[in-house]
Amino acid sequence: MGQRNRVPNGRKGRGKSGHLEAPGGLTESGNLQPDKGGPVKDPILQASSLGADKEPGLDELLKGDAFSDIDGTIGKPGPGRTSKEDIRSRGPLAWLEVLGPGLITGASDDDPSGIGTYSQVGSQFGFGMLWLPLFTLPLMAAVQELCARIALHTGVGLGIALRRKFPSWLVGAAIAALFVANTLNAGADIGAVATGGSMLTHSRISEIVLVIPVGLLIVGLQLFVSYQRIFLIFKWLTLALFAYVITGLIAHPDAITVLKATLIPHFELSKPFIVGLVAVLGTTISPYLFFWQASAEVDAMRSAGLTTEASRRGVKRSEMQAARADILVGMIFSNFVAFFIILVTAAVLHAHGKTGVQSAAQAATALAPFLGSFSTIVFAVGLIGTGLLAIPILTASAAYAVKEFFGLGGALAIKPIYRPTFYAIMVISVGVGTAMNFLGIDPIRALFYVAVINGLVAPPLLFLIALLGSDKSVMKDKTSGPFSLVLVWVAAGVMTLAALTLLTTLIPGLRL
Repeated sequence: MGQRNRVPNGRKGRGKSGHLEAPGGLTESGNLQPDKGGPVKDPILQASSLGADKEPGLDELLKGDAFSDIDGTIGKPGPGRTSKEDIRSRGPLAWLEVLGPGLITGASDDDPSGIGTYSQVGSQFGFGMLWLPLFTLPLMAAVQELCARIALHTGVGLGIALRRKFPSWLVGAAIAALFVANTLNAGADIGAVATGGSMLTHSRISEIVLVIPVGLLIVGLQLFVSYQRIFLIFKWLTLALFAYVITGLIAHPDAITVLKATLIPHFELSKPFIVGLVAVLGTTISPYLFFWQASAEVDAMRSAGLTTEASRRGVKRSEMQAARADILVGMIFSNFVAFFIILVTAAVLHAHGKTGVQSAAQAATALAPFLGSFSTIVFAVGLIGTGLLAIPILTASAAYAVKEFFGLGGALAIKPIYRPTFYAIMVISVGVGTAMNFLGIDPIRALFYVAVINGLVAPPLLFLIALLGSDKSVMKDKTSGPFSLVLVWVAAGVMTLAALTLLTTLIPGLRL
């Protein structure tokens, strides 16, 4: 997410100490500047003699590229999110500052789990689920907007906000489920990136050989590079996904059939269809995005100089409009690409009798009408690019949720030596995810399974978020509008109904 132009008392990106500030969650109290020379804040450091024995100054605490601008400049916050007033005063080209981040983020939201899931339902059910992207778009946008709204108004991440509102055991159970789901999702994505690397070598290097190097690469990026720099490095690889859009136009599916399948929902009361439905919902309205959205908004405010929780509370109408525009554009492109992945696999694979994608190589053949022999390369690049963007988000959002629940410090902008507990959570997640690839499950099938798991984890979190976001004692006059809240409740209800229906199919003796 881009940053707002909210700065306290005209201090553009500078805290009380005069130091430039960066995204972070550096202390659980909400103050960005730690007590230099004071007792260490991290539990691992408190319990051992490893690393630092006292809190460093801000300049020493942060990674070297902690507040890199988009052009790589060090030492200032990144570009502010353009408000509506700025757009009007600066002309039409200022819209690019709102649309640019959303466009790339929307493309990268279709991670390997999404690619694998959409490919499988398209090949298995043809155009039967083509209506889902249009159905999920407003639900997804409303949920993400509410997560952003909560963070912008309360000034804290979603984990803290939920813990203050609901019983600790309930929030803790939801966050534990999120951690498990994110770890499994990250593991499947690691396998997908390894598969993409193997495909680029024409299988001369086995994907299993690449799994550990991919895991180590992810850990290295998280330990030594801020996510802003990761995003800068890999975001362009996600544009390979737009090959599905061109292929969908070249494949020439029957326009009337496509239109009907898009506008008229199709439903089958069968276990395979319901499993596929839950998988699509889980990979589209994915739990990790809830926490990442809120954390990104809080980090953006910190980097703009709002270093205390009190200074971050409250949100201007123009700021919320800018956030809504960025989110809406990202969700439109995310669902746009999802629509075309289902369309292409239905038109190219299902229509020709290939009704069960079981491997990455089979999924890649869907792009053959447009790319021919290059389809494997472009598919592999898409897996690698979206995977390397998504895995840090998956593991970091889990770490943010856990540290917020326990009141710990830590962020991707901080050097690991000063917040090893925060980084240990991510390393554990990557390590377990890497290990699961040695269970012999094909990466494409694993991506589908974790999408189903996300579909089961999301409903309780959605209910908690909806209750929190509609509570006027917390949100005051900044609750979402009635229509937006209805969409959030519909999302929670639909995903709950789908999850419960799926669970009934697992009970022996019950038939749909």
